[in-house]
Amino acid sequence: MARDYYDILGLSKSASEREIKSSYRKLAMKYHPDRNPGDKKAEEKFKEISESYEILKDPQKKAAYDQYGHAAFSQGSSGGASGGFSGFGSGGFSDIFEDMFGMGGGSERRSASTGSDLRYDLSISLEQAYSGDQVEISLAVATKCEVCNGSGASKGSQPKQCSQCGGYGKVRAQQGFFTIERTCAACSGVGEIIGDPCRSCKGQGRVNKNKKLSVNVPAGVDNGTRIRLSGEGEAGARGSSPGDLYIFIDIKDHSIFQRDGKDTFIEVPVSFIDAVLGNSIQVPCIDDSKAKMNLSAGTQSGTRLRMKGKGMPGLRGGSRGDQYVQINVETPVGISRKQEDLFKQIKDLGVDKISPKTSRFKKLIQ
Repeated sequence: MARDYYDILGLSKSASEREIKSSYRKLAMKYHPDRNPGDKKAEEKFKEISESYEILKDPQKKAAYDQYGHAAFSQGSSGGASGGFSGFGSGGFSDIFEDMFGMGGGSERRSASTGSDLRYDLSISLEQAYSGDQVEISLAVATKCEVCNGSGASKGSQPKQCSQCGGYGKVRAQQGFFTIERTCAACSGVGEIIGDPCRSCKGQGRVNKNKKLSVNVPAGVDNGTRIRLSGEGEAGARGSSPGDLYIFIDIKDHSIFQRDGKDTFIEVPVSFIDAVLGNSIQVPCIDDSKAKMNLSAGTQSGTRLRMKGKGMPGLRGGSRGDQYVQINVETPVGISRKQEDLFKQIKDLGVDKISPKTSRFKKLIQ
């Protein structure tokens, strides 16, 4: 007496379609002959599992089985499965691999591959990165042929379905229990054959042209920021969808500013007198403004000061970064005789107290 299909799959009659497929997948993987070479029991078990799934996965066959049992298929009136590997062409184990690896059914017609994505490196200034800009670019790209409207066929003629792949664009080959899809060599994956090609594009449906585009560069972009322009890449063959254009931002070096994320850095030379007395100085900012900064008396060279909120804006909004100012005290050069005399007078008054680091170093090397 034949075993119950539900019992073979370890299920109850109330099992859902999802539960039936899940149980079959686990058992088929476990008992498949390729995983159990030479094991006759595993092979028989696999045949039982495959036969059970062929019936229970089909709502009509399942309903007949639930009502009449194996007798529903004893005369072949419902086209019952014969067991073994026979069900693979229309479902069975191939269904599982289509779910796992995204392999679609072989009956529907698929369009040609989309055009290739393209890359364009766009160099901008730090000021443009700060404020954002609208930049026009020009590039050579394959665009849809206007003569044949991308079909690749000459006027008055129509492409014909590829007989090799049936218009699918791919052909399948069985390797063990795997089904491998390959691009159809006859039509190059398009699914159609052109008997009378367009003279302008030679049947490709696209021609190379120089194209100008306006690129919106948002404020706050940084090196490596990628901007995607959908559908502005290479046109697909014979009217299929175009690819995308990716703009990669490259920010040119600035003459006085450096950048790290949202923060900017600048080195500001300060006169010896301003550093000694602690005067105020004007510091440029990336937004083309100038800010007043008060120095403390005796400011040392290399001192770093922070200007909150004077850096770069965030790419997606939010607060601005900070600007860091490094003070570089400049030693006087080319002084006059009178200025030299004044510095000598200061030295005669004693420099140990006003130059403590220098004094300590002299003591160390004595």
